[in-house]
Amino acid sequence: MTARRSFLARLGAAAAALGFGSSDATAQQGGSTAAAASPSSAPRWQPAREDKDDWMDQIPGRHRMIFDATTPEGVADAIRYAGNFFTGNKNGYALEPNDVAVIIVMRHRATQFAFSDEVWAKYGKVFSAEDKFTDPKTGAVPTTNFYRSGIDAHVKRGVHFAVCDLSTNRLKAAIAKSTDGKPEAIYKELTGNAMGNAHFVAAGILAVNRAQERGYAMSYTG
Repeated sequence: MTARRSFLARLGAAAAALGFGSSDATAQQGGSTAAAASPSSAPRWQPAREDKDDWMDQIPGRHRMIFDATTPEGVADAIRYAGNFFTGNKNGYALEPNDVAVIIVMRHRATQFAFSDEVWAKYGKVFSAEDKFTDPKTGAVPTTNFYRSGIDAHVKRGVHFAVCDLSTNRLKAAIAKSTDGKPEAIYKELTGNAMGNAHFVAAGILAVNRAQERGYAMSYTG
């Protein structure tokens, strides 16, 4: 039995050396190579372009950046980081503000800062209670938009703002409940008194998505 097994082993080795059985291996290799070489019939995925987002392409600039703010602190950082973006492009590349396109998203607890001082004078207490914000220095409820000067400076540079409509409606409801006002009238008042270059988007997170689909790099500021 031992001699027979030894003979069969030698026979198998000889057959492999002479190429017997290679047709199966070749077929398997050929099939694999053909599959790898065959181009995919599926087209490359491309994001759809929605007309409502075309304003993002209308901001001039050779480079694009979007800052995503969801909290009061995030608004402060978005203003600061956007300033650094302009300064770095100026110092390092001799680029002017109109050479870069910048969007700041205001959503969730950052939405309140999209509105003017007049709105804050009337509804600052509601904003403060709704989104847990007071003047960091005094602890008092602000009666003006705390970040107005930074926002105004960026408006002059050409920065645009994507304002969350979902959160605007949330604030509208809170104001209506607090003042017994009419929600529709309050909503009109809010949207009619937004800071410069403001665009109300269906949801702030959609602006983050759509901007990246249109070539904007994204920085989350908190």
